[in-house]
Amino acid sequence: MRYFESADEAFTQADWESLQSRFRESDNILGIPRNTIKVVEHQGRKLVIKSFKVPHLINRIAYRHFRKSKARRSFEHATRLMELGIGTPAPVFYEESRGAFMLGESYYGSELVQYDLLFSDLVENPEYPGATKIITAFTAFTHSLHEKKVLFLDHSTGNTLMTKQGDDYTFSLVDLNRMQFKELTDQERLRNLERLTPHEDQARLMGRVYGELMGWDPDKTAQKVWDYTHAFQERFWRKQRMKKKLVFWK
Repeated sequence: MRYFESADEAFTQADWESLQSRFRESDNILGIPRNTIKVVEHQGRKLVIKSFKVPHLINRIAYRHFRKSKARRSFEHATRLMELGIGTPAPVFYEESRGAFMLGESYYGSELVQYDLLFSDLVENPEYPGATKIITAFTAFTHSLHEKKVLFLDHSTGNTLMTKQGDDYTFSLVDLNRMQFKELTDQERLRNLERLTPHEDQARLMGRVYGELMGWDPDKTAQKVWDYTHAFQERFWRKQRMKKKLVFWK
């Protein structure tokens, strides 16, 4: 059984069925880390369609009976973000293949958003023109998420599209399936910045800006953000070293 839901009356299940063969054949690929993401054109619109990797057996059962699929969560979270006035590519549809006991294939489609840069560009080039202004605006955007009770669990270097508009920037969240809507603790707020950069000056800048927005001591907040960032980097590289050792022994 296939379950389909659309946020756009002009896009039906028949439209998606007509696109599936083009999606599979398309070489306009945005990424294949764990999932396949491609851009497909439909009636003059460019859609970003994400095909989620079919999970292992236990998760296939869990996603069928106990948890919402990643496709459904992406769709619902995008809808919620738009209701809150938070930038994200407009959701178009999601579809799941549901067996009697397990989840099969699942897809999420959204509008294509053109953007100018990602946070990763600032990490790779700390001398990026206007980097301080961009990081300041990005931190204010993150603070606005938290004020609206949004905890974006995948708040990392590639998951916020930044678009220049005049002298300012707008921000649009992608990769939405891991998100919580709740009151945040002070620690959750600051730790939400820990995965964005390995550079101390950038982490401290975010901490100072965030502290000022919260009415906290900017220097103490900068230190806390750097402490969380440094600890995250230590954990990350420890895992990478462990993976290399495991591959070596194989």
